Amino acid sequence: MELSTNTKPVKPNSNISEMVYKFAKVCKLKSIGVFSSEIPNLQHLHKPFFNEVLLSGNSSEEIKCNDKKVHAHNIEVKIKEDANGDLVILNKIFDSVLDLKFAYLKLQQAHIPYDPKKIVAADDLVVAEIEKLCKFKSEYKEKESKKAIINAQLSDLLLKEIVVKEVFLGKLKTRKSGKDSKLLRLRRLLHDLEIGNTNLNEKIRQLRLEDRKKSSVLSVDKFQDVFKTASKSIHDFTKPLISLMKASGWDLDMATKSIESDAVYSKRCDKKYAFEAYIARRMFHGNALTSYDVSDVLKFDDPFEALMENPDSDFAKFCQAKYLLVVHPEMEVSFFGSSDYRKFIMSGKHPRTEFYQLFAKMAKWIWILLGSAVTIDPNATMYSVSRGSMFSSLYMESVEEENMFAVPSDEERATYKVQFMIMPGFKIGPMFVKSRVYVSQYHSSSMVATLTGNLANRTT
Repeated sequence: MELSTNTKPVKPNSNISEMVYKFAKVCKLKSIGVFSSEIPNLQHLHKPFFNEVLLSGNSSEEIKCNDKKVHAHNIEVKIKEDANGDLVILNKIFDSVLDLKFAYLKLQQAHIPYDPKKIVAADDLVVAEIEKLCKFKSEYKEKESKKAIINAQLSDLLLKEIVVKEVFLGKLKTRKSGKDSKLLRLRRLLHDLEIGNTNLNEKIRQLRLEDRKKSSVLSVDKFQDVFKTASKSIHDFTKPLISLMKASGWDLDMATKSIESDAVYSKRCDKKYAFEAYIARRMFHGNALTSYDVSDVLKFDDPFEALMENPDSDFAKFCQAKYLLVVHPEMEVSFFGSSDYRKFIMSGKHPRTEFYQLFAKMAKWIWILLGSAVTIDPNATMYSVSRGSMFSSLYMESVEEENMFAVPSDEERATYKVQFMIMPGFKIGPMFVKSRVYVSQYHSSSMVATLTGNLANRTT
């Protein structure tokens, strides 16, 4: 008797049951009444053969059952990288299904010829294989249940973590809102400060303009202070110059005679005034009184900073020209061993040396004197005193004044005559800024009237 298997079973839902279903569909037999003689290839249907065919997934492989070809289908199984355990179970299921197939074949063989013992044994074997498959199914369900529990626990943990993160995110948003409000306030404050700074800068600019106007328009008293400072700066520059001349082997007596050949000195140390006179003549030489803005130089305590800020200014050019005039090339070579300083200055630069800084300080005050007199009085004049002129306290100031005029009478004062002028004098309006001179006593009084007349002519 044959049992028809044409009715298609319902396809299971699970992946494993689906694979079992596909396998059963491939390997099912058309009749239960199968003799061993009717299956000539039965002895070749052993486990290794079925494992090789089923697991190879090759659709070209063919299995002949009851003279009909059965084609093996490709079984596509997608396995995750972390599911190695599922792959092992799946291999066991395939082996169990093959065992079930052999048990089922034995059960068919036990019916013809009918052998109750073999039927019972084969039936027990089929039941055992089915139970094994059920066990796999139970293990799979248990494993899936555990996975579900673990996933549920992980979901709970993730939900709790999400809740914590959301709370933290809410705090961050609140904090950000506060920071944004603070930033907005600070931006408004910055805007107000920038407006205030702009207004202050404008006020400072106006004040600087006013200060420049005030500094440009000096009073006579302030001009006298500048005059004294300029005289002192010449004196301060003369000291290192004389020291360098001594160190370089210069004959100071010969140098003094070349400056003032017929001068008579009260003391030997007074010869230093001849060098001051030489420097002053060089500094004032060729310069007329001109009104110009001196505030750019006055605002710096150190004139070298003014040179560095604007190396092409009129003051910088003044320093360059006067240095080349005051310091002779032979003198510079004897001082420094070469004329490198001279070449450096001629190129429009200013050496940062102590000697040149002293020179720049002196040049600053001479520059201010020449630019401020006409600013105070457009009719201001600069006058000089010739050698041999009789001393007049109205127009002159002696560098040795503390040792002079023990008897304060005009007759006694008239007995002194000028050996040489150190600083020129200035007439600003009705006021005189006295010229600085070096004088010595002269016992003939016949020249007093002549000297007074000469001075009056020079100052008008």
